[in-house]
Amino acid sequence: MRWLDWARDETRAIHDAGRWRAPRDLDAAGPEGKLAPDGRPVVSFASNDYLGLTQHPDVVAAAHAALDRWGTGSGAARLIVGSRPVHTQLEHELAAWKGAERAVLFPTGFAANLGVLTTFAGPGVLVCSDELNHASIVDGCRASRARVAVYRHRDLDHLVSLLASADEERALVVTDTVFSMDGDVAPVDELVDVCARHDALLVLDEAHAVLGPDVDVSGVAAVRVGTLSKTLGALGGFAVGPRSLVDLVVNRARPYIFTTASTPADTAAALAALGVLRSDEGARLRDRLRAHVERVRPGHPSPIVPVLCGDERDALAASAALLERGLLVPAIRPPTVAPGTSRLRVALSAAHADAQVGDLVHALDALGLS
Repeated sequence: MRWLDWARDETRAIHDAGRWRAPRDLDAAGPEGKLAPDGRPVVSFASNDYLGLTQHPDVVAAAHAALDRWGTGSGAARLIVGSRPVHTQLEHELAAWKGAERAVLFPTGFAANLGVLTTFAGPGVLVCSDELNHASIVDGCRASRARVAVYRHRDLDHLVSLLASADEERALVVTDTVFSMDGDVAPVDELVDVCARHDALLVLDEAHAVLGPDVDVSGVAAVRVGTLSKTLGALGGFAVGPRSLVDLVVNRARPYIFTTASTPADTAAALAALGVLRSDEGARLRDRLRAHVERVRPGHPSPIVPVLCGDERDALAASAALLERGLLVPAIRPPTVAPGTSRLRVALSAAHADAQVGDLVHALDALGLS
């Protein structure tokens, strides 16, 4: 079959399954904006800008200042001539924030997971990965060439049974702390205990952990991965941990070595956002976000609130019904989630006004989706 014929058949199959996707431009600075193609006004409940820091004046000013000082790009990889003082400063501050010896920056959070997993996993290593881990973890496991065993979601007994099969292999356990499609939380304290007993390296992806869980990894060898594009409202990723482990990432991780350094503006924005996050203002923003979550789903541990629909078409219909009310809540469908578990994914932000959250709660109730 010719390539173009194959592509047409694949496209038709995606359409027929109700899984076709295409980007939609949202002209917005914050939750409110105009959605293409008709420019209708909407309130977005889809962004990972959990604290609204993409619009914070200190963060925006820091990006402007970095543009004026260093220009638009870094011009090279960090190990060539792409490292600027702001990169090193941000790494120092990230390490201090996480209570770690050292941090290393990556251009994206996706690249950070790829870099960490391909550094520490490989032949002679057993990687145990939660079945609902993010795609970047899945791809990092595949690229590592390690033996990968997937354990049932948050199932510690299953994990222990897999670790017992390691024989002479070194073991690595990797998990999200907050899972990106369900918004639930990994049993981190118990994972620390399991890894300590089995002498396993623990890799935690904390990309969505704006409201916790608080992590104490002092009893185990651990690398913590994070992103600058969600809680910190910029762009990039990072890994923190013991100096010996992070030094190895710098010297082995191909997504770090062979990639142009993050732009100075993104890096400076993240540095300023981290300053806000660690201040009293940051505590108030987190409290506001927690209050929004309590209004939508009391007791839920994160700002990611799933509304399960089941079938892809049901999820699309629910999303369309909310859009008619001016609320943008995308339908999440396979392959992002398993077949039969299509859903709406509500993402809350401290930037949402109380009235906007009230409109969302009312609409979910009216449509029978709460």
